[in-house]
Amino acid sequence: MNARSLANHYKQTGASSAVLDASPHQLIAIMLATARERVRLAIASLERGDVTRKAHAITDTCAIIGGLNGALNMEAGGEIAQGLAALYDYCQRRLLAANLNNDAAPLHEIDGILDDIESAWRQIAPKAP
Repeated sequence: MNARSLANHYKQTGASSAVLDASPHQLIAIMLATARERVRLAIASLERGDVTRKAHAITDTCAIIGGLNGALNMEAGGEIAQGLAALYDYCQRRLLAANLNNDAAPLHEIDGILDDIESAWRQIAPKAP
């Protein structure tokens, strides 16, 4: 194993540990942060002209947003859950446009939307006992 593969293995192990130890609230926070990381990777890849990596990053983001949407409790969440579902659907459509047109503008927009959601999510974090 070279140093890069060891570092990647360490990073994956750390991420796995964080997920296993996370509360449901923390899991959503991790998903939001990871989606934003993937969006920023897509932007950077697009700037470098690496369309393959851009496409993979957008695909990852779509999967994460799909997971966030699937985690919504529409019955208990009411209007907030409906609003989030609409935002997630909008983000999915904008990701598709960014991917098809190699356009960074929708990616910047999605990063802003996810930043707003992530900030609000952090503010409603349950207090530790």
